[in-house]
Amino acid sequence: MIGLLDCMHWRWKNCPTGWQGSFSGKSRKPTIILEAVADFDTWIWHAFFRIPGTQNDITVLGRSPLFDALTEGQSPQLDYHINNHRYSMGYYLADGIYPKWATLVQAIRRPQNEAEAYFTTKQEAFRKDVERAFGVLQVRWAIIRQPARGWSLENLSNIMLACIILHNMIVEDERADYYNGESDDDEPDPNRSRRARARILDEVRENFERDPRSGRIIMSEYMSRYRMMRSPVGNRHLQDDLVQHLWSLRGQAP
Repeated sequence: MIGLLDCMHWRWKNCPTGWQGSFSGKSRKPTIILEAVADFDTWIWHAFFRIPGTQNDITVLGRSPLFDALTEGQSPQLDYHINNHRYSMGYYLADGIYPKWATLVQAIRRPQNEAEAYFTTKQEAFRKDVERAFGVLQVRWAIIRQPARGWSLENLSNIMLACIILHNMIVEDERADYYNGESDDDEPDPNRSRRARARILDEVRENFERDPRSGRIIMSEYMSRYRMMRSPVGNRHLQDDLVQHLWSLRGQAP
């Protein structure tokens, strides 16, 4: 599980009159959408901003670059097993509005047994961390808690990006096991796996298939990854395996 995916609306008080129709959603007031991926300690791994408030989570996802690297074959290769079934793509926890893709796992809307009910309870509990990240972000920075008073969308984007960067710096600094980015080989470093994960996410694979003459990505490979990522069947199989795996571990929790 890579992270928790969700969207947040920031009201735009001084939205230009000509743009208000495009930015006014169900709240009837102009807003700008932030799509983010966070983890359990509110660290924000991905942020996509500047989307008009008339959009919903699905259309925002369609414009987001979140899965571009995966579709183009540039994402790090994963290989893990759940219930003896092999998977090669990471996944995000999301709410029910998101599509049934192999890279998204939602809660089960109508659980049919105890295992599904247990999985849904855990999924919803973990997914709240991204909403908590939005709340912490707004509490820390009053400028994004209040309606935006800027006139320029670019300036508001810079403000949001600066707040996210500062938020991540605070999260990193406040971790009890933080070693200022340095570790001693003689002492354990709980942050080592996180730094390794960050390095992996920053790396770009260079050995994915390309046309040897033009250097471009082979279209058949691109479409294969595109269909695999958006597969409802893959979503169902992954969810079923997670339900069974989590149910089998429930008695092992301390």
